[in-house]
Parts: sequence; structure tokens; C-alpha cells
Amino acid sequence: MPLDTIYTAETPEGIALSLRPAGIVSRSLAWMIDFGIRLGIFIATAVAAGAFGGMGTAFLLITYFALEWFYPVAFELAPGGATPGKRMMGLHVVMDSGLPVTPASSIIRNLLRAADFLPAFYGLGTASMLLRPDFKRLGDLAAGTLVVYTDTVRLHGELPPAEPAAPARPLAPREQVAIVSLAGRATRLTPERLEELARMAGPVLAPAHADAPAAPRLLSLAHWVLGRREKAVR
Repeated sequence: MPLDTIYTAETPEGIALSLRPAGIVSRSLAWMIDFGIRLGIFIATAVAAGAFGGMGTAFLLITYFALEWFYPVAFELAPGGATPGKRMMGLHVVMDSGLPVTPASSIIRNLLRAADFLPAFYGLGTASMLLRPDFKRLGDLAAGTLVVYTDTVRLHGELPPAEPAAPARPLAPREQVAIVSLAGRATRLTPERLEELARMAGPVLAPAHADAPAAPRLLSLAHWVLGRREKAVR
């Protein structure tokens, strides 16, 4: 089971991107902002169209259609990949691969908002988002898209001080990255959670008696992986 909501995507060039999917609250707020903008545009158009009789009514219907179906597509295909509401909430739309959203995918995800709305008030879309760790609605699943936060994901920060200690066995490159990433998040975790996660790395930590806490040994191993071995336990 995933321990957090970090989504890792690999580009065709083999570069791993760490993305943070946006949850239902931030996306709902973004939708409400966009709804307010579209409503304002529609009201302004209705006032202006009132002076043109039947032609004004036709123009108003065209405006409503464009706002409903092309407003999100136009903004998602722009360089920022986000509607004004998503921009204000720090979100944007990307492909599953982390690349910019394509025209076909943007059209598909927005056309399927009709299915997400069923049976009422985006019931199916909300259920899909709540049941998935990547918070995808039906339109995202069909289009292969993902709504993520635009801020850079920092997998780890500065490691807490600890005396370096060698691992119990040689570490693969991916194991080294995982150890350093986990240790670097130590200051953002509760001691209980850090200990729980550190025990998952037990097989590679320096040997100790059964009751010894795993978190300090994890931090020591992370310093050793980063090359701080002048005081390493041999």
C-alpha cells in the first residue's frame, strides 16, 4: 500500500518526475472559482445581448456552449496547463507521464464531465476521486490525465545529525535513494511514524538488539549513503 500521495512518472527520456496529485478539496475550490468567472462572463454577455433581440439570444446560447465546453480546454492547452481557478489554487493538468496535456486528452477529460456529474452534483466523479490515491475522476481515467500541484516536490530536506553507520549488506541504487529520501523527511514525521517506516528498512540497517529503535539507525545509514563515512562503524 502507498505510504503517501506522491505520484512518480517516468518521461520517455527515462527521467523520474515526482508529482503530488491534487485532492478533492483544492479541485472543488478551483471549480467554484472557475464557475464564478464563467457565470460573470455569461451575465455580462446576457446584458449586452438583450439589446439585439433574437440575434442576441443566439449569441448568448453560443457563449454558454463555449463557456461550458471550451473554457477549460482552452486554458488547459495554454502554457500553464490550468484554468484561472486551478492557477489560483496552485494546480495544473498533465498527462500520466508528467508531460503537458495533449489536445485530445483535454477534450476527452472535459467531455466526460457529463458522466462525472451523474447521478447528480458530480456524484460519480467525487466517488472516483475519493477511492483512488491519485484522485482521478472518470474523465481523468479515460484521458490519461492527472491534476497535480505546481509546486516542486521535495522528497527530502537536510538530514538530522547522526553518526554514519554502514548497511548490513550492499545497497542497490534505488535502495540508497529510498533511504536518503525517507531520512530527509524525518523532521516532517512524528517519531512514531518515522519509527514505523524505519522498521520497514530493517533488513539493511546496521545490526542491533531486537528492542533497539530503527529510526536512529536509519539516519545513520542515510549519512553513510551520502558519503559521510569518516566515523562509520566498521
